[in-house]
Parts: sequence; structure tokens; C-alpha cells
Amino acid sequence: MADSIQNNGVLIPVIVRKIEVDESGCEYEMLAGHNRMNAALMIGMDQLPSIIKEQLTDEEALMYVVETNVLQRSFSDMLPSEKAKVLSLRYSDMFSQGKRNDIIEELKKLENPHHDKENPTSPLLGTKLRSDEKLGLEYGLAKNTVARLLRIDKLMPSLKKRVDDAELGLYPAVSLSYLSAAEQSIIEDILSNHAYKLDMKKAELLRDYSGKLTAEQATKILSGEATRKPRAKSPAPFKLKHKVYAKYFNPQSKASEVEEIIDKALEMYFAQQQPPQSHQELEDTEHVPDL
Repeated sequence: MADSIQNNGVLIPVIVRKIEVDESGCEYEMLAGHNRMNAALMIGMDQLPSIIKEQLTDEEALMYVVETNVLQRSFSDMLPSEKAKVLSLRYSDMFSQGKRNDIIEELKKLENPHHDKENPTSPLLGTKLRSDEKLGLEYGLAKNTVARLLRIDKLMPSLKKRVDDAELGLYPAVSLSYLSAAEQSIIEDILSNHAYKLDMKKAELLRDYSGKLTAEQATKILSGEATRKPRAKSPAPFKLKHKVYAKYFNPQSKASEVEEIIDKALEMYFAQQQPPQSHQELEDTEHVPDL
């Protein structure tokens, strides 16, 4: 892109909006054209053609950012958090289909001055689709996938990044999205300090504690302690093989007799395994009078 700009200049203006001067002294915010700006800076340009938008709401500005990404990149190539942001914006109460159509047409016209306005696709006559179904049709997603991505947008940024980096699966992430911001922060802190894996089972258990999750409880769940089976207090049952005891008993021995003898034999065996008494204990034993 830098080479193209060097040879041909910036052919498509960037889109910015006027904002209050921030702490860095900037008074414009880039809405569309980050790559063009960075490429221009690489070759030493300090000015580039721009379209300045004034009096845009934050939601309208976000529409420019989102729709630019959708037009320039395939929706399927986006990261999960980016897909979630696109769908969340489209699903929100403030979304205006008319405003979006105008923005899309403006962006397409900038890229191709000869672009002819397209008729938006509409559902079949006689059908009435829900919002999630419409989004699914537009982006080629099942409505359940739309619902999951909408939940992903409710995660805190660091957890979204874990989803994007494939450290956190989509399904466990959906369960975490039902936790409060404070509870999500607890989980992020624990994951940042330990190499715990967060699977679906742990995520569902964390969700069960929504509204009452503490750092101690979250640690127990993420470490696996909460689901670890306690050690048995008695040995596991087993069956004594016939050949082991058959050589000690005749065929006429009753089961109850065999069991009683084995019990006494074990008692004698373990009695002999007791540690020897100390010298002082032996002396004390010698002075105990016979009863």
C-alpha cells in the first residue's frame, strides 16, 4: 500500500470525525482509513485527503468503523470478538437500518464512484423473521451462532482476547458472559497468574455461582479442586481369588467358616506388624499387676 501511495497518491479519502481535543492534542478521530494513514506515514506524508464528519453520535461513528471493516474484509475472516461487535451493533436498539444503508452506500461510492445503489435483500413474501434470524441470513450464520456471538460481546476485553487467541473456547466463553464485570475480572486475574485450563464443565460451574462468585470459590473451580473426588476412607472392594484360599481349606468348609478364619488370620498378621514397644513401655508393662 505504501508503494501504491508513493506512485499514485491516496486515491480514497479517509473518514474522520471532529472530537474534543484529547490529552494527546488530537482533535480528530479516525473512522475509516487506518491502513492508508499508516502507509502514508511510512513514506513521510504528513497530509492526506480526508472527509470530516461533524455531529456524529458515538453509535453512528461506530457504524462507520464496523461497516468499513465488513466491506474491506470478509466477515468469516474476522476474529470472534470482531464478529461479536458487528452483530452486537446490528442487534442493538439504537441500530437504524436506514442510517446503515446510507453509510454503506457512501463507503462503496468512495471506493467506486460508478457504484450503483443496490436494492437490499428482503425476506420472502409472507415471512416475518426475528432479528437474530435476519442477521444469520445476512452473514451466513445459524441463529444459535448469532446468539453465542452476541454473548461474546458482553465479555471484558481481556477475556475477548483469550477467545480471539483460541485460549478460551466459544462455548465456555458464552457461560462466562453471564457473570458480572467484577466476577469476570476475578477470573481474568486468576487465569493471568496460573496456568489453569478453562473447559466447559468449569465454565458452567462458574456460571452457577453468578452473583455470588468469590475469588476463593473461583480458584477452587479453576484449579479443579471443587470437582476433584475426595479420597476414599476405606479400601476399594475386591474379590479374593479362589486359588488363593482354596489350598488352606477343604471342600467341605462353609463360607462363613472361611470368612471367620481369614478375619482372625488378618487380625493376627496386623498385630504382629505393630512397632516394637520402647524400653520404658516394657518396664511399665512389667510392673502392671496380674488381674
